[in-house]
Amino acid sequence: MTLHPDMSEILARARADLRMGVPIAMRSGEETAIVLAAETASAARLSTLRAEHGELTVAITARRAETLKARAYDGDMARILVPADADLAWIRAVADPADDLATPMKGPFQSARGGSGALHRMAIRLVKSARLLPAALVLDGADLVRLNSDNVLTEFDVDAAEGHLGFEVALGEVINARLPLTVSEAGRLHVFRPEDGSEEHYAVEIGRPDRDAPVLSRLHSACFTGDLLGSLKCDCGPQLRGALAQMGREGAGVLLYLNQEGRGIGLANKMRAYALQDQGFDTVEANHRLGFEDDERDFRIGSTILRQMGFSSVRLMTNNPGKIAMMEQTGIAVAERVPLQLGENVHNRAYLRTKAEKSGHML
Repeated sequence: MTLHPDMSEILARARADLRMGVPIAMRSGEETAIVLAAETASAARLSTLRAEHGELTVAITARRAETLKARAYDGDMARILVPADADLAWIRAVADPADDLATPMKGPFQSARGGSGALHRMAIRLVKSARLLPAALVLDGADLVRLNSDNVLTEFDVDAAEGHLGFEVALGEVINARLPLTVSEAGRLHVFRPEDGSEEHYAVEIGRPDRDAPVLSRLHSACFTGDLLGSLKCDCGPQLRGALAQMGREGAGVLLYLNQEGRGIGLANKMRAYALQDQGFDTVEANHRLGFEDDERDFRIGSTILRQMGFSSVRLMTNNPGKIAMMEQTGIAVAERVPLQLGENVHNRAYLRTKAEKSGHML
């Protein structure tokens, strides 16, 4: 029926449910599972899962498993068996590194092996995309016919969903309107909305850039702390204002403001990383302890917006070679890299050094 949600809409529902602590149901062939996000699971729902038949595990990424000294038999993840006496605090301690240094002896952990792991892998991808800690409570072998007989839980087939995660998301322009700015009265704001229900993204157009020539452009990831609050822990705010100022001086340009806070992990997880940095870890180490990669952003969003606006080549304002590579790979020619080195101070000097040494930024 046309009134039924399609797979992208079902996955958007699943993300919303996980953020609220509501379980979802998944299947792959004969394998079935009930899934909760470790971060938002409640003691009552944990108790309900315990009363069911099936293997109860916490699925975590290999990055988090490395910190916990847990066996990642699946390569990119580990399925940690939940002990019979484990409570919600134990689940949260596996997922959240906040108290790792205070209680370093969390294990030993026993990891499950065998089986495809497809349901656990999808669970991790969903909680990640929901901007939650990348850890999921999974009841393997759940009786979905009984547990979801009234179809209240969001349920889907993992194999059918596979093509809707990790691929370029379709998005379209909702509206654009004139927006006079301090740097240029000839400003225009474009709003783009992804079809998968995720965050909107914006394009700030200065002047009337020539669509047949490389446009001065920047892919700027949202940074609430730096852009709005003037945080000294990063260089994002000065880069945002510096890029707009240069576009204003040249009379034309496009700044893409992408809602990928904290290198794609979300503001809450970014603050968790900041708390870990206060314990002595650098930005990359903090991300790994949380279970994330160095950078979880998807710069293909930027190239999609540029193409929709009629641009095929850019003079890219960046210090990040990853942005240049992604532009080239997705059909946007980078005619020139325009360095953007602003905002260094005593509070972010170590952060900038880590970006250069571990992430390859050209600083």
